[in-house]
Amino acid sequence: MNPSGSPVDYIFAFLGGVMVSFTPCVYPLIPVSVSYISAKSDSRFKGFILSLIYVSGIAFTYSILGLIASLTGKFFGSISSHPLTYLVVGAIIAIFGFSMLDLFNIPFTTKVSPPTLKKRNYFSIFLLGITSGLIVSPCLTPALGAILAYLATRKNIVYGMSLLAVFAYGMGLVLVLSGAFAGILANLPKSGKWMVYIKRAAGILLVFMGIYFIYTGIRRF
Repeated sequence: MNPSGSPVDYIFAFLGGVMVSFTPCVYPLIPVSVSYISAKSDSRFKGFILSLIYVSGIAFTYSILGLIASLTGKFFGSISSHPLTYLVVGAIIAIFGFSMLDLFNIPFTTKVSPPTLKKRNYFSIFLLGITSGLIVSPCLTPALGAILAYLATRKNIVYGMSLLAVFAYGMGLVLVLSGAFAGILANLPKSGKWMVYIKRAAGILLVFMGIYFIYTGIRRF
């Protein structure tokens, strides 16, 4: 089974992850995560490896979400490619976009808390990444929900898992670089209103994506 779609899909997924990392939902957590992960890092290379393993844990969590979305599309078969499905998916994506524009809030909370790690070895850092993916996911409901709704129409397991993994690595790019180069973390801009603008830009992109799906669904009737 091979990934479907063009490499451009992965480029957009990666860039989308990078954009999301600068939203109020994720950005303030980067210094905390880097400080925790790099506490026992005695070299730039080890800091890079630990940060990469942590982000890989998040990517693993998101890959499972992509797997579930793709399997859903496979189970429903022809339903997922029906024009009405495109209309519904387009409407869902647009709603998530409007949510990122703060027109309304999607209530979604989680009681999952990160594990207390006595030893910060490679496996424990990976486990922390998996758990962090579960914790952050509800906060990223609009972005993740839009991608998952899209993947449900593609019905390709490898594509779904890999696309979400690429998105996660894009989201963790700044964290990985900060873990390897301490100067980057020190020079990162402080949290501020600029993050809201990035969030709204992402919301506008989702709205246009939703409109595109709705348009495609109408054309298929």
